[in-house]
Amino acid sequence: MAARHIVFAVAPDLVLLDACGPLEAFWRAELTVAATAGGGAAGIANGVDGAGAGEAGKAAGSAGSAARPVAYRTTVASIDGGIVQTFPGLPIVTERLDSLADQPIDTLIVPGVPVDEPCTLQPELVAWIRRHATRARRVCSVCTGAFYLAAAGLLDGRRATTHWRDAPHLARRFPNVHVEPDPIFIRDAGRREGEGVVWTSAGVTAGIDLALALIEEDVGHAVAMQAARRLVVFMKRPGGQSQFSAALAAQASANGPFEALHSWMAAHLRDDLSVERLAERTRMSPRTFARRYVDEVGRTPAKTVSALRLEAASRALAESRRPLKRIALDCGFGSEQNLRRAFLRRFGVLPLDYRERFMSAGTPPSETAFEAAQPG
Repeated sequence: MAARHIVFAVAPDLVLLDACGPLEAFWRAELTVAATAGGGAAGIANGVDGAGAGEAGKAAGSAGSAARPVAYRTTVASIDGGIVQTFPGLPIVTERLDSLADQPIDTLIVPGVPVDEPCTLQPELVAWIRRHATRARRVCSVCTGAFYLAAAGLLDGRRATTHWRDAPHLARRFPNVHVEPDPIFIRDAGRREGEGVVWTSAGVTAGIDLALALIEEDVGHAVAMQAARRLVVFMKRPGGQSQFSAALAAQASANGPFEALHSWMAAHLRDDLSVERLAERTRMSPRTFARRYVDEVGRTPAKTVSALRLEAASRALAESRRPLKRIALDCGFGSEQNLRRAFLRRFGVLPLDYRERFMSAGTPPSETAFEAAQPG
């Protein structure tokens, strides 16, 4: 199978890390596929990394070597080519975008640039994206690269995201775009037949999450997870995950007594966190507390409690093999059934499916398994 051509169309003042993160992810995926090619699909499916594929590769023989791995070929290009100054200042060498006229493009990625209210975009790059986007199987942006896709008309009528700080600006500038400031990335397949797939993502680290999602779409979950491990990324995050952690979002939107309250809530998730209990903690009446909380935080206390508990459970599933019953109790859900319902509502998957998908490679065994293995 021919290599998939990934083109990064960059503008002057490119935010360098917006491009570097995805570039590295594609390279790590290519290394993973190449390292397991001798062992065929079995090596990848079993999570065999690099040198660990040796014996499996020999056993597979000619059947394994006959299947060429899907590789990525990446190009970083700009309108004029040559050296492009980046933010925060490290120059990079690029090819001319016009030199790619006769080359197929599998994935077009537009990384971000610093934006301000006037939002001066390079008109030549906007025009190139508008002309050539249909050549690509999918079009993507990292962070404020969404401004270029919007200016080219590719986001009209679509859901899109960008860095939370720039989301209001994107929405004002391009009112035909349905801007969502919370998700780390969004995949929009369009609403009319023949429309291409457009992916948009939040800031720097979300660009890595986006690339891992693209890799999973191309070559499967196992390769994406191996690429994440090679990157020493703690875990592969789903696109619907919030740009903020629940605790950080709460602390960023409130101060005074509620800042201390949020820290206390995060440390007491299995306790009674009713409005009455929280009001008592802040020395307010329940009615006054509920009104002031919504005014300052922008959501009800119950929604904050739910977000904190769900985030803690997600972290416990990814970082440990603790039984679901224990996680449900520790995180304040009370029962496995409540935990399952919360995960289905928020992520559309059951807790064990979430664990299988996002668990770190180095997750220790469960406490029950550990205790059973001890002598005596």
